Amino acid sequence: MNPSLDRRSFLGSTALAGASLAATPVFAQTPAAGAGKKLKVGLIGCGGRGNGALNDFTAAAKILGLEVEVTAVGDFFKDKAEATGKRFGLAADKCFGGADNYHKVIATDCEYVLNATPPAFRPIQFAAAVEAGKHCFIEKPVAVDPVGARSVIATGEKAAAKGLAVVTGTQRRHMADYLRNKALIDAGAIGEIKGGVVQWNGTVPWIKRRNDGESNASYLAKNWLNFTELSGDHIVEQHIHNLDVAVWFLGRLPVTAVGFGGRARRETGNMFDFFSIDYDFGDDVHIHSQCRQLSGTYGRVGELFTGTEGVCMGGGKLKGKDIQVPEVKVDSDNGQVQEHVDMIRSVMAGKPLNDSKRIAEVTMVAIMGRISAYTGQLIRWSDLMTNDKSPFYNLTCTPTAADFEKGEVSLPEEKPPVPGKA
Repeated sequence: MNPSLDRRSFLGSTALAGASLAATPVFAQTPAAGAGKKLKVGLIGCGGRGNGALNDFTAAAKILGLEVEVTAVGDFFKDKAEATGKRFGLAADKCFGGADNYHKVIATDCEYVLNATPPAFRPIQFAAAVEAGKHCFIEKPVAVDPVGARSVIATGEKAAAKGLAVVTGTQRRHMADYLRNKALIDAGAIGEIKGGVVQWNGTVPWIKRRNDGESNASYLAKNWLNFTELSGDHIVEQHIHNLDVAVWFLGRLPVTAVGFGGRARRETGNMFDFFSIDYDFGDDVHIHSQCRQLSGTYGRVGELFTGTEGVCMGGGKLKGKDIQVPEVKVDSDNGQVQEHVDMIRSVMAGKPLNDSKRIAEVTMVAIMGRISAYTGQLIRWSDLMTNDKSPFYNLTCTPTAADFEKGEVSLPEEKPPVPGKA
């Protein structure tokens, strides 16, 4: 490694300079500077990732010499909220259930809100948290449709005006190996990136069966991972990590997406088994996006970029010109902890991070690919962001988060889209 440099100096260097698509900046501060302060936090979404986020936040606070007080937790299913509350010694009257649970969590005196609800719920819950003046951690993706993604950008602007931090669960941007490779690429180590492939090939994480007499709302909220309307499909919910790296390393957004996908074996819901998308980033640069959730098949998760002077394997090996960059220092080898360290530290430094626009744009990149595969059409970035005459501009997945708060919802068909004609 190269001579050490503190994290603030490194991320502020010219190697990482460049607009909103550069690595998330962080601010150096000794742990002792915040010693004795207690951070008040509320959690919305008490599934595995929600509990994980609360653990990560607590670990981050400990690194910074801080204590954590959990003011409230909420989940669509009250028993899940109570189970999480019990782990953190929370009174039962601070464990909220129902579709409106987030309002009750936000109404407590928490300073930070951690959001790990199904992606479809995140835009309105983020808006409510910002309206209430809370710093926000939001899991990725932040929406499932173009309307939701654009609303997150608007809410993010309100957060910036209020001086609120917004950090999202794209942990690769907080990991030393990815940060170092990004710096090397920016310094010209592999020359100009001319193409690449990003992959998430794995299995279906989990499925939930419908119980006899169970309401549509309960079934959808329970089995959200397998319905496009709630998760965005796995290209959005999971593969967004790899797409984020592509956008970050290239430093720009794609112009068009055209691709395909299909389904043969998924047991519940209405999503595809696989996607294959060609993203055109302009200047003859194409990134192949490949993701699959099928057991018994080759599994690889990662990124590869080919440049005019070398090759980079995401946060792994880089072969190219011998260029030296300062060493990256992180507080934790766990990127999911480091992202919370960076959020808390930025608030304490009076320079709150705001990932809103960046994560909304990357969410839209994933949605762009999904729409192309579902419809068989070439989708332009402008179709989703600026051209309100496009049939896809106002695309809204239903039932919406607001529909759940009204009561029972309609159940989408449990079959996937079929593009084109025979």
